[in-house]
Amino acid sequence: MSTNKDGQTPQELFTETHKELVNKGEKWMKETTTSYTVVGALIITIMFAVAITVPSGNDSNIGLPMFLNSKAFTLFIICDALSLISPSTSVLMFLAILTSRYAEEDFLESLPRKMIIGLSTLIFSQATMMITFYACLFIILHGKSWMVIPVICLAGVPVTLFTLTQFRLLIDMFNSTYGSRIFDRNMDSWS
Repeated sequence: MSTNKDGQTPQELFTETHKELVNKGEKWMKETTTSYTVVGALIITIMFAVAITVPSGNDSNIGLPMFLNSKAFTLFIICDALSLISPSTSVLMFLAILTSRYAEEDFLESLPRKMIIGLSTLIFSQATMMITFYACLFIILHGKSWMVIPVICLAGVPVTLFTLTQFRLLIDMFNSTYGSRIFDRNMDSWS
């Protein structure tokens, strides 16, 4: 707890000289999470509609889906559920960021952890959303793989691009939040 010539501790000096950095960080976090929240909310809306609109409809006699016993339908239902749950988690994490107090110490672990969870689940939800779409195509176009495969290849491009552009941010946040601690633990065990 030593002080400088002005009577400031290192923590007080850091806080004073980095006020602008905290403001910029808060602005960036709010803008980024707002955009991600919109994407997550859109995925939730779409996947909810997909869940209640079963591909090829229901059997009018018994009311169950026509392809209930199909493996593609099982994949469709599982991925639809995952693509509804994961963006819900993502949106909740982003809302937790938006309602944060943005104190200096929150930028060390709390906010990055929420962003890592939110972005990871958002990327996962996009992947499961696309798998749901693929399963739906296999159900509807059963036996016509010559049509399904090119559509799958094209439909995967947006998700791949989003993942590639956002994955670097995810890795950087993970490394800056947890990387040094992981390496410190490894070094302690070696010494």
